[in-house]
Amino acid sequence: MVVEESANMHHYHHNDSLELAECAMPIGRTVKTALLRAQSESRVIVGLSAAINTLSKSPEGSLFCLMAVPKAGDSATHMHEVLLEAFCYENDIYVIKVDDATKLSRILGQESIESCCLVQKTWSGEQSEEQLNKAENQLVDYCEAHWDAPQHPIVQLPAV
Repeated sequence: MVVEESANMHHYHHNDSLELAECAMPIGRTVKTALLRAQSESRVIVGLSAAINTLSKSPEGSLFCLMAVPKAGDSATHMHEVLLEAFCYENDIYVIKVDDATKLSRILGQESIESCCLVQKTWSGEQSEEQLNKAENQLVDYCEAHWDAPQHPIVQLPAV
């Protein structure tokens, strides 16, 4: 099931390959809010190769990995994304699957279409404790609720 958000109501489109737990909050807007805030604080790493490079150096610095549903036919990119996703789970980085690389790229203000990005953690003091803003706390709760699901829901980003 893919959640599609409109102004005041939720429309549910059933997708046999995906089941979505109840989702009361407008999670697509929460993702956008968190992304824009992190970007304003220079905490977003955009693009597959940049994300892989950052994670290989310091996986403990990343909070979320947002990945757009891959386009059919691009097996090389798909393989990188599968490995990136596995690496994120291995290192306790929350993976959020989003519905559209174009919308993700527009939210991030990118000229090119990017299929993924990392959101870096905010640290207080001398990297002793993570600090989460309200949107990030909501996303952590959302991710925790789906952590053990065999397939993660796909978040419908708002149109940009």
